[in-house]
Amino acid sequence: MTISTTSAIGGARGPSQPSNVSIEDFLKILSAQLNAQDPLKPVENQDFVAQIAQFASLQQTSQLNEKLESMLTVQSSTQSLGMLGKTVDVDMNGSVLTGTVSALSLASGQPLLTVTSGGRQQPEIKLSQIINIR
Repeated sequence: MTISTTSAIGGARGPSQPSNVSIEDFLKILSAQLNAQDPLKPVENQDFVAQIAQFASLQQTSQLNEKLESMLTVQSSTQSLGMLGKTVDVDMNGSVLTGTVSALSLASGQPLLTVTSGGRQQPEIKLSQIINIR
């Protein structure tokens, strides 16, 4: 059975991470806003509730993003373990190397494969370089 190209699971990143603003920082900003507001144009209560809800949503989204990144790291490592002993075709900058996955290592949470071909080992193969698995 032939399996076509795999993609780099952990390599893609979304938009830049929001800064980690704590609830204390938010409350300081909110109190500064209250102190600086024009007494003739007070801010509505609904506006404060909306700001608090937005901040809570931002915190939850940030936490969810961290958990998803952790899950992607685990999933790519698991995928790599399944490749041990398999014959693969590797894109080596335009040329194709065919060999057997003989080892797995992790660098910065990203799996790197060692492919043995004709008795020679080619270390540090990224998942994105694998073009075919047999």
